[in-house]
Amino acid sequence: MHIQLITVGKLKEKYWNDAVAEYAKRLGAYAKLHLREVPDEKAPENMSAAEAEQVKQREGERILAAIKPDAHVVALAIEGETWTSEQLATHLDKQAVYGGGSVAFVIGGSLGLSGAVMARADKKLSFGRMTYPHQMMKVMVLEQVYRAFKINRGEPYHK
Repeated sequence: MHIQLITVGKLKEKYWNDAVAEYAKRLGAYAKLHLREVPDEKAPENMSAAEAEQVKQREGERILAAIKPDAHVVALAIEGETWTSEQLATHLDKQAVYGGGSVAFVIGGSLGLSGAVMARADKKLSFGRMTYPHQMMKVMVLEQVYRAFKINRGEPYHK
């Protein structure tokens, strides 16, 4: 299976990079993982709604260019569905068997995802109604994907 994780912006702190590297290593036994960071758009502090929309649009164009054409896209969005780890495992298993085996998870920038990216998404997934730092979400997605593979293989993993 091919898993893509497309994010806006770079991880700067060593501890986030270390956590991403750890889960990338663990996932190597289950899937081919492609991590793609697209540049974030420089935005003024006090921007208008129109300027914010332009920022999301430009970041969205970069995201869409990074998505493999055959990928099943799961956009991380606060208004998305909330799943259990078991539901994510079932979803990934179905994609592996019936969906072509390529899933792209997308994490937008600080302003969220553009309408074009949301339209491209096959699923919208929420980790809850709270807002999390983008760096943390990258680690959380990788951890949950790793957990999903462990669940699907019937392998032990802490609960």
